[in-house]
This record gives sequence, C-alpha cells and structure tokens, in this order.
Amino acid sequence: MEAVKLPPGEDLKEWLAVNTVDFYNAVSILYATLEEFCTERTCEVMSAGGKYEYLWADGVKVKKPLRLSAPEYISNLFDWIEEQIDDDKIFPQQFGSPFPPNFMEVTKTIYKRLFRVYAHIYHSHFKAICSLGEEAHLNTCFKHFIFFVTHYQLVDDKELAPLQELIDQFMGRVSAPPPA
Repeated sequence: MEAVKLPPGEDLKEWLAVNTVDFYNAVSILYATLEEFCTERTCEVMSAGGKYEYLWADGVKVKKPLRLSAPEYISNLFDWIEEQIDDDKIFPQQFGSPFPPNFMEVTKTIYKRLFRVYAHIYHSHFKAICSLGEEAHLNTCFKHFIFFVTHYQLVDDKELAPLQELIDQFMGRVSAPPPA
C-alpha cells in the first residue's frame, strides 16, 4: 500500500500519468505472453466469465459499441491507450506543463479498460498463466494495480465485480469461512 502513495512534494497528476504508463506497459507485456492462447477462435467475445461482456467504443472512430473478439478488443484498447499517452495535450511530455481539464476522465477510462484486460486474463487464461509459470508475476502486477486504483478511486466498484473475490483477498478483506 505504501508503494502507491503520492510521494511528498510530487504533483498528483504527474504521479498518475507516470503510473498510467507503467501499468499499461505491465499489462501489455503480460498479455503478449498469452497471444497464442487468446485467439479469435478461443475468445470470440471480450469477456470476464459468463456474466461480463465488454463492447468496444472509443468515442471517436467507433461511437456505437461493437462486440469484438478479445484479441481485437485488446488490440484496439492498446492502440487507443498509446494514442492517449502519446498525445501531448492529454499527457504533457514537458515536466511542469499543465494537464488538460479532462485528464482525470481519460485516466479513469484507461484504468477501467486495463482492469478489463486483467479480468479477461484471470477468467479465460489463468491455466495458461500457470502453465507458463507467470501466476506470481500476474498476481503481483494485479495487486499493485488494485491498490493503486482503489487508493485513488480510479475505477468504480461495480466495474471491479468480475474479480471482487480476488480483490478482497488482496486487500485483506476476506472473511473467515462459515463454521462447519
């Protein structure tokens, strides 16, 4: 929990911007190891289990949400995130440059959508993650991500529902099992 706190004297938006890039890089590297398992055939729909399906829309090129396969959705998402991060008007490259008024809105959208990639990985590819010996890395990255997004309230609780049990475990909120 200490690792996610804003260091003394640092600007909150700078801190969020730097961490957004780091979290994006971590998720994209993890997902890249699964590309042989996450195909248009194996993952016809971007989902996190049977109850959660995610439709793609970026609000610019795609205004009406589309049902895409998981690899298509994630590819579009990663392209969209890179566009946001590379846009100097949203993520200023010069230290001390002002952030735009919509910075928090864009940042929250990025985190919400990055969570969806984690949710898809856990629900659809955890066996593959284990077979690759990556479960400790995935859990560490996700735990850091969850501590960060909850500390700064970047993702609504309802969006976190597909992994709520795991989140509760990571956050130390697991209640004891009922007596037998």
